[in-house]
Amino acid sequence: MEHQFWNSKWFLLYLLHGIHLLWLTSGLESAVNEADKLALLDFKQRITEDPLQIMNSWNDSVHFCNWVGVTCNPSNGRVIDLNLELRQLLGSIPPSIGNLTYLTGINLRRNGFHGEVPQEIGRLQQLQDLNITFNYFSGKIPTNLSECTELRVLEASANQFVGQIPDLLRSLTKLEILGLGRNNLTGNIPAWLGNFSSLQVLRLLLNNFQGSIPNEVGQLSGLGVFQLYGNSLSGMIPSSIYNISSIYYFSVTQNQLQGQLPSDVGLTLPNLNIFAGGVNYFTGSIPVSLSNASNLQLVDFAENGITGTIPRSFGSLKGLFRLNLDINKLGNREIGDLNFLTFLANCTSLEVLGLAQNRFGGELPSSIANLSTHLQILTLGSNLIHGNIPVGIGNLVNLSLLGLEYNNLGGRVPDVIGKLQKLEGLELSGNKFSGLIPAALGNLTTLTRLLMDNNKFEGSIPPNLGICQKLEVLNLSSNKLSGIIPKQVMGLSSLSISLVMSHNFLTGSLPLEVDISRSTDNFSETNLIGSGSFGSVYRGILVGGTIVAIKVLKLQQPGALKSFIDECNALKNIRHRNILRTITACSSVDHEGNDFKCLVFEYMSNGCLDQWLHPSAEEHNHIKKLSLMQRLNIAIDVASALDYLHHYCETPIAHCDLKPSNVLLDEDMTAHVGDFGLAKFLFEASNSSTKNHPMSIGLKGSIGYIPPEYMNGHVSILGDIYSFGILLLEMFTGKRPTDDMFKDDLSIHKFVSMAFPVHVMEIIDPLMIFEEENSDENDEHGIEEKAVNTDIDSQVQKRRKMEECLVSVMKIGLMCSTASPRERRAMNDVVNNLHGIRDSFLRFQRKGKYEQKEKT
Repeated sequence: MEHQFWNSKWFLLYLLHGIHLLWLTSGLESAVNEADKLALLDFKQRITEDPLQIMNSWNDSVHFCNWVGVTCNPSNGRVIDLNLELRQLLGSIPPSIGNLTYLTGINLRRNGFHGEVPQEIGRLQQLQDLNITFNYFSGKIPTNLSECTELRVLEASANQFVGQIPDLLRSLTKLEILGLGRNNLTGNIPAWLGNFSSLQVLRLLLNNFQGSIPNEVGQLSGLGVFQLYGNSLSGMIPSSIYNISSIYYFSVTQNQLQGQLPSDVGLTLPNLNIFAGGVNYFTGSIPVSLSNASNLQLVDFAENGITGTIPRSFGSLKGLFRLNLDINKLGNREIGDLNFLTFLANCTSLEVLGLAQNRFGGELPSSIANLSTHLQILTLGSNLIHGNIPVGIGNLVNLSLLGLEYNNLGGRVPDVIGKLQKLEGLELSGNKFSGLIPAALGNLTTLTRLLMDNNKFEGSIPPNLGICQKLEVLNLSSNKLSGIIPKQVMGLSSLSISLVMSHNFLTGSLPLEVDISRSTDNFSETNLIGSGSFGSVYRGILVGGTIVAIKVLKLQQPGALKSFIDECNALKNIRHRNILRTITACSSVDHEGNDFKCLVFEYMSNGCLDQWLHPSAEEHNHIKKLSLMQRLNIAIDVASALDYLHHYCETPIAHCDLKPSNVLLDEDMTAHVGDFGLAKFLFEASNSSTKNHPMSIGLKGSIGYIPPEYMNGHVSILGDIYSFGILLLEMFTGKRPTDDMFKDDLSIHKFVSMAFPVHVMEIIDPLMIFEEENSDENDEHGIEEKAVNTDIDSQVQKRRKMEECLVSVMKIGLMCSTASPRERRAMNDVVNNLHGIRDSFLRFQRKGKYEQKEKT
């Protein structure tokens, strides 16, 4: 009995000890997992825009391992993967990312993340895959990435990183993919990349790398993708690189490289799909051995100094779809050497054949008819080709561009051209073509460019050219054409670039509207700058090369004619550096007898403020950014313009439609207020005692910027001050007053006032660039030097000064946009206050630079 008692006692002690250990382990694991959760919540806190509401799932009602984009290890509950690719998120990465120490993968590809990648990322020593491509990360590549020695994939292309590739990254010897393309990196390509024996993909394209390509890169025996295009590399390509047999994508286009292509390149690089080296200084001939790379699909060595001809063996490349050798020294003008077109007919996948601006001579062979029916682009312009166009050209039914300009071709243009019903561009300028212009051209309903100038065409212009409703460019000048210009041709609304018929024997005249339309490429879509209620604005080039903006009134729109008259009256006596300068006005009748009215303005090369604050989806990868100093300068410019209109014009003017799209920016980023179509004169003789005038036509202004009192039909300079206040809040928060978040009782004014002043830094536009080392700022004091402060204390001071500046600016915006007109700040006070804020910030910058220089 006693023995059983002691056995039971020891068993109980062991049991209690085990439970205690289990409790300790469980508690420790719980604490560690809680750290992962807190790090994720910190990440969520940094997200400022989440249109797909991804972060809604990151809440306490769901375990964090089940949050969208989060994957945990099932055995220990630790976060091992964070995948938020293509989620439209805007925000930054917090330093606490380094607490997720079990992470093996981070994928933030194609979002709107900005700021610097924190050095704490180096704590993720199990990280294998890091993909942050297509974001807006800036600053330098974090050197602490060198601690992530398990990295296999480092994809950071399409961001805004600056500086050199850090030497410390030489420790990442397990890398298989290195993508740093589409950044602003400088310096040389490091030789130590040759030690990355596992590297398969090297993307350093579209940066500012200089110097030569290191010989050591030739040691990367497993490399498949070699992309260095769009840099400033010079010298010769190391011969060892041509021996990496695994390369299938080879592109060094647009550098300053030289030398000859190895004669055996097709044997040493047998897996080539892409072989591109255009816009360099390569010489020598095209290697015959390239045909041994049987999978070759693209060869592009345009704009080099390559001589000789196209090897006959190229006919064996069944998969070749693009062969571009424009602008070289191929061919021999003295002999007929276009027979290669015969064997290129065997390239049954060929879509692009570029041979323009070379030295080819002879006649076009009839075998041109046998080229691939997939052929879409054929350029043979600027050679010395003679004879006629073979009728077999009509077989190439998928051609979209046929370029035969500036040769010695003659005879009649065959009617079979009319069979090319996908043709968009037909360029026959500068030849010796004669006879009539084929009426069959009217069949080309997809045609946008028809260039037949400097030939010997006779007879009249076929009226059925008017069927080509997409025609944008029509040049028939310097021929022997006669007769009346057909009304059908003159009436083509699509003629948007040029309608040139000079140096012929044509009768009739071009209406004044068409003399103006030439300067705007006949009001082309590509030259359309913007469009409003009463008119569209186009970019135009006047005789002599002056670039202008032309506002064409939509006279069918009710109120457009009055808008034109008001704008003319408002602008005729205005002279101020921050108000858009009017060059002239035109009032005429177009060729159909309709009224035509336009205003010609000074051209603003940097577009409007709206495009900078709110880039379109198409500009996602080339997003425009305004620094704090640039925004201050623009705010001062706009305020100065309004101050002039309100207090210094002979008759004070209320603009009535101030908004970002009506603030134009010139090449120096100086702001100019434009669009006075709704402007209202004040203190007129009929009512000289009041500053407010009843509205004559409905509500003036744009939704979001209209002051409350305009609802009662009254206009005043105080209304402009309200609009300016809203504009100021928009400029520094990056949010439109019509944003979807502003509904019910919330407005942009209330949104800012709720955050003011303690939380101002939480609502500012995240795209605002404060780091002065990333850009040189222009202002009326001259070009600011690059900031050199890098120590922590100066960064803290800089942020405090920035916050002080932004609080002051937001205060002005709130005071100007208050609902009560009488409580709004006068514009002359606003100008003075903004000047004071900017000057204080500049003094701080200069002091910091001086102190930094003293330290160094």
